[in-house]
Amino acid sequence: MQQKDLTPRYAALAGAIEARLGGVLERLPTSTGELGYRVDAGDLLQVCKTLRDDADLKFEILVDVCGVDYRGYGLDEWQTNSATGTGFSRGTLGASAHVENDDVEPVTYQPTGRFAAVHHLMSVSHNWRLRLKTFCPDDERPVIDSVYPIWASADWFEREAFDLYGILFRGHPDLRRLLTDYGFIGHPFRKDFPLIGNVEMRYDPVKGRVVYEPVTIEPRTLVPKVIRDDARYAADLKDPANG
Repeated sequence: MQQKDLTPRYAALAGAIEARLGGVLERLPTSTGELGYRVDAGDLLQVCKTLRDDADLKFEILVDVCGVDYRGYGLDEWQTNSATGTGFSRGTLGASAHVENDDVEPVTYQPTGRFAAVHHLMSVSHNWRLRLKTFCPDDERPVIDSVYPIWASADWFEREAFDLYGILFRGHPDLRRLLTDYGFIGHPFRKDFPLIGNVEMRYDPVKGRVVYEPVTIEPRTLVPKVIRDDARYAADLKDPANG
């Protein structure tokens, strides 16, 4: 990841944040010039309160909370000019990967757990934005504190992250599924969730109601495993006038 310097305005914001919270925050790498920090789960609530209440920071609004699943991060293949052993992947370069003729830099950011919650904050008073990333301490049962007592807008955002990723938010007043159906099984944005799902639903005319059954769709490979080179792609066979 090619690092990009912060603008003077955001550099000043980073200095103010780190002067108050430098001992509990870790600056995240960025290729876009955006400002973000990693915060431990045990420090999340105190950090959020400081960011909201400090007059020089004043992040009054929680714009979004989203989940992330880092399962397999940095380990998948990346090949764009030839076939892979498992079909095309959209992963990142692993430490031992070697790809010719592709302008892709190796991954430098290493996650410290499988699941993370990312809080997007905004200050209306100062017109700036900030991102906080918090990893769940336990991959098997991902739990972090709810920021609902600090920003009430976290209500539906945390329910969405719970529904799609299975992240539990300790202290949330009503942590229920938000987007999936009542009989849905699993969390569909997890990397190990089957693309065809676990259950299917249909209307049963005999019972006169909708019924849920184990999914009957057979898995299929929908991506090509071979890219053929032919005259359409041969540079020496093209008409120079037409490119």
